Amino acid sequence: MNVLILGSGGREHALAWKINQSKLLQKLYIAPGNAGTGEVGTNLNIQPTDFSKVKQAVIDYKISLVIVGPEDPLVKGIHNYFLADELLKDVMVIGPQKIAAQLEGSKEFAKKFMVKHHIPTAKYKSFTEESLEEGYTFLESLNAPYVLKADGLAAGKGVVILNDLQKAKDELSEMLANQKFGKASSKVVIEEFLDGIELSCFVLTDGTSYVKLPHAKDYKRIGEGDTGLNTGGMGAISPVPFASKEFLDKVENQVIIPTIEGLKKDKIPYKGFIFFGLIMVNNNPKVIEYNCRMGDPETEVVIPRIKSDLLELFIATGQNKLNAKNIEFIKESAATVMLVSGGYPEAYEKGKEIKGISAVKNSIIFQAGTTIKNDKIVTNGGRVLAVTSYGENFKAALKQSYQNVEKIHFDKLNFRKDIGFDL
Repeated sequence: MNVLILGSGGREHALAWKINQSKLLQKLYIAPGNAGTGEVGTNLNIQPTDFSKVKQAVIDYKISLVIVGPEDPLVKGIHNYFLADELLKDVMVIGPQKIAAQLEGSKEFAKKFMVKHHIPTAKYKSFTEESLEEGYTFLESLNAPYVLKADGLAAGKGVVILNDLQKAKDELSEMLANQKFGKASSKVVIEEFLDGIELSCFVLTDGTSYVKLPHAKDYKRIGEGDTGLNTGGMGAISPVPFASKEFLDKVENQVIIPTIEGLKKDKIPYKGFIFFGLIMVNNNPKVIEYNCRMGDPETEVVIPRIKSDLLELFIATGQNKLNAKNIEFIKESAATVMLVSGGYPEAYEKGKEIKGISAVKNSIIFQAGTTIKNDKIVTNGGRVLAVTSYGENFKAALKQSYQNVEKIHFDKLNFRKDIGFDL
């Protein structure tokens, strides 16, 4: 079978690395991919949101299955585009249709869905520029800290948490009246702050059945001790030591099952990953957010812990036969540390030569923001490489990753030295 992965990050490299191990694979293509994906498949210079070029590639390379990595093409309806096209409709797409992708594409849609199907989440209200004054009043009714979320996609940067009421009001005005996040913040969800510890759970579903993937915890802030600006993620570990069997059973019964059943009740077809961003409050799960794809860098620890043939699971998803499949995990823990460009998540330079990758032993390097220039691997993004290792526990895995981080060099390289500090 010929397979196409859409995307260019560490998530897509991890998926490509795993699928490349499948006995069912004939040829693997990644669009646009990066320097790392080019080592396990063939990169195609196509953007995931250029649907007509994606279509041409599917036809030219006789693709049977497409895995959509990032959220943007899903929210823009790539799955619907395939279903509506006579030449593409029989190609299996791993990634939900447009209506289902609204679980990530619209915070308000997700919150309404959770309330309707009795899925535990924070109390909330939505506001537009016209209801800005009502937004101020609602903020006054809450206790600090104040959580403001741009309704649409804002590349992981649309959530603001503030302790000062006046600053929260100013931020609401910036988001709604001054379009701080563009169209994404033409509507803003304000919700109560939940105090607890966060983790992420994942399922792969064909819309009826599902398999649970390993759970993980990532670290979003740029600075040690979870300080500074939000990023796409600076590292992750799996499994999460504080997630007991009792807690994970609650997640399944109170969150996962009601979500799958809710999608069925609302006649929302869903084929692909569901990412549950959770917070544990008094040993109970509450949903912070849904994503309609795998997280990054969580993928870089979740995928390496899957023992089963992932392509086989994707095919079963496409054929609505997931109920006939089991999934096996590797018992060891996995941990990843992200190496980022100096200045990220604000302005940074690209094109820095990366040295030392070949010196790495007993870790897996998943490339993210990289490309090939003059036969050399150079930086091409804010988050550059993920160094993933196995260990008997997360501490041993992190120790191995950090040992290998020391072998890699590029100008202004930055990373967090405290992944797992709160565990």
